[in-house]
Amino acid sequence: MQDLVVLWDWAAFAVRWLHVITAMAWIGSSFYFIALDLGLRKVPNLPVGAHGEEWQVHGGGFYHIQKYLVAPENMPDHLTWFKWESYTTWLSGAALLMIIYWVGGELYLIDPAKADLALWQGILISAASLSIGWLVYDFLCKSPLGERPTVLMVLLFVLLVVMGWAYNQVFTGRAVMLHLGAFTATIMTANVFLIIMPNQRIVVKDLQEGRTPDAKYGKIAKLRSTHNNYLTLPVVFLMLSNHNPLAFGTDYNWIIAALVFLMGVTIRHYFNTRHARKGSPSWTWAVTAILFILIAWLSTAPLRYDTWEESDARPLTPTEQKFANAEGFEDVASVIPGRCSMCHAREPFYNGIRNAPKGMLLETDHDIARAATQIFLQAGVTHAMPPANVSYMEDDERRMIVEWYRNATNS
Repeated sequence: MQDLVVLWDWAAFAVRWLHVITAMAWIGSSFYFIALDLGLRKVPNLPVGAHGEEWQVHGGGFYHIQKYLVAPENMPDHLTWFKWESYTTWLSGAALLMIIYWVGGELYLIDPAKADLALWQGILISAASLSIGWLVYDFLCKSPLGERPTVLMVLLFVLLVVMGWAYNQVFTGRAVMLHLGAFTATIMTANVFLIIMPNQRIVVKDLQEGRTPDAKYGKIAKLRSTHNNYLTLPVVFLMLSNHNPLAFGTDYNWIIAALVFLMGVTIRHYFNTRHARKGSPSWTWAVTAILFILIAWLSTAPLRYDTWEESDARPLTPTEQKFANAEGFEDVASVIPGRCSMCHAREPFYNGIRNAPKGMLLETDHDIARAATQIFLQAGVTHAMPPANVSYMEDDERRMIVEWYRNATNS
């Protein structure tokens, strides 16, 4: 059992690694093509049907790029499609969501102080909610509002704010931010899979069969691609937020997320305007700085400590109870608070720590039983915790943790 836990943790790390790599590829290609599209120049003697061209230099060579709004007169022999970056990013992210927030749902997913739900109910909400955003967003895009992109973006922002608030009524702060990121990423990947790629295939098929492609398909695909461009930076923030308790460990995490979406708009507006050679809107950086300061202020706003009393009243699950009853638990329970609770407490007293990292509490026997696997991985088989061993956890104490965990899992 102990070996399976270690292998499971490595599997989670491998999926996370894949997710980061493919996300880098997707974001990189997205940013590149938006910049390229905005920077195209209309010059004399362009080929028939060409919208513009761009010369670039990289890797010791020169690249001459031309864009056709509809399609060239003849289909080239080789055509590169950019799609697997998006698909693999979403699939690996979904797998990581299942590994961490579904399998580990009793610790990371549901906040019993917010909603009295069984784990299966939390998982159902998690899975079902990811499709809601796409259905509403796609409906809006296909409505007459599709011709009013600014209004459409405002409504999308409202949708994201509402979902952030709704998630915060059920999930832990960490899960709120992660799910809002997954909610947004699902919209982005669905744009690629259900709109952008099918429209491009229609254009290619028309060209191959000698028909003149309809320009509307390219226009629709460009609208969705532009939306993805503005959503990218907030999604990256939300996915990284689980490493920063100041972002998720507050009652105002959903408001922080809303402000991050606005920062994504201001930052991308600056670069998109520069790439289109339409000036340098430096005011966007001032707005971004103000939003960031507001986020920092919200992260230190008072918390509702009374909700912890409700959480503490939740009885242990059978698995958690097994760890609490295992031989060696009393010894571990006498060590962990002294080594860890200066940070992992309801009111941390370690300098610079305001909220328990990752929302994990390690003060009471119930806290320790609930966090058994993470204690085993972070402070037993590895020396990841305490950081830099600031509380001087001894090797004998680490062996005590491993022995306790082995006793519980072998019983």
